[in-house]
Amino acid sequence: MGLQSKHKVDAAFSMSSMTDIIFLLLIFFMLTSSFITPSGLPVNLPSSETSDIVMQEVTVTVTKDLKFSVNDKVVSRDQIKTELTALLKDKKGQVVLHIDKQVPVEYLVEIGGIAANLEANVSIATQPFK
Repeated sequence: MGLQSKHKVDAAFSMSSMTDIIFLLLIFFMLTSSFITPSGLPVNLPSSETSDIVMQEVTVTVTKDLKFSVNDKVVSRDQIKTELTALLKDKKGQVVLHIDKQVPVEYLVEIGGIAANLEANVSIATQPFK
């Protein structure tokens, strides 16, 4: 007389839901990491009360030793206007200025004026107070 149960318990663990969760986390971190794009040149940004994340179309960077770059392409001061004109041609874009806090304000005003004349929205990158 065999007394075996008709319902057997399976001790195996299904990994399909675990791989779905890992895949979704991977997509989440890939998307959120693209919101903050560091500039190519090292810059010590000034601090601000509000430091919003902006989708960057064009990035202009000025280091403390006055090296200029547009979208990680190192250019001279005279080439900034031509680079911005080529990148913002026929569209109203967003220009984010990554300017070191030790750079004189005249460079900020000059580059901001160039971008404003090209009808671009100009933002200044900052870091939050610590």
